[in-house]
Amino acid sequence: MTTPTSQPRIEQHPDLLEMRARFERATTTPTVQGAEALGILTGLYLAASPWIAGFNGLSTLAVNNLITGIGFALLMAGFGSAYQRTHAMAWAATVIGLWTVISPWAVAGSVHTTRTITSNCITGGVATLLGLVVVGTAMKGRSRMRAADRTRRHPAG
Repeated sequence: MTTPTSQPRIEQHPDLLEMRARFERATTTPTVQGAEALGILTGLYLAASPWIAGFNGLSTLAVNNLITGIGFALLMAGFGSAYQRTHAMAWAATVIGLWTVISPWAVAGSVHTTRTITSNCITGGVATLLGLVVVGTAMKGRSRMRAADRTRRHPAG
């Protein structure tokens, strides 16, 4: 009978530890922290905007903004606490922002009033921009990781 050799667990693999450290560095940058904080505030405003801007009587858009606002706030909050697992969903934040811009014309009923258009276009523009900041940070991290992998596989010299 052979005794199993003591092999390091996958959680202790050097590449995995390096990747976790890189994600930790990415989430501690002022840009990502600022985008996360503004994203949470943007999502909360979007959720409450029908009552703040005074179009809560337009129920289809009010419900739409409530649901997308809560979703956006939770998504942006997730980037800070679990960036390594949620950065791939950054495109979802961008899509929610774009949906917010077009939703006054897209939801059922005649809800495209000056208040709804102004509120949703500004909020959607901010949400899209914040989503793109997170996407850009994730892509920058991926390109650095690919460059490091190429260097490891094909060292110069």
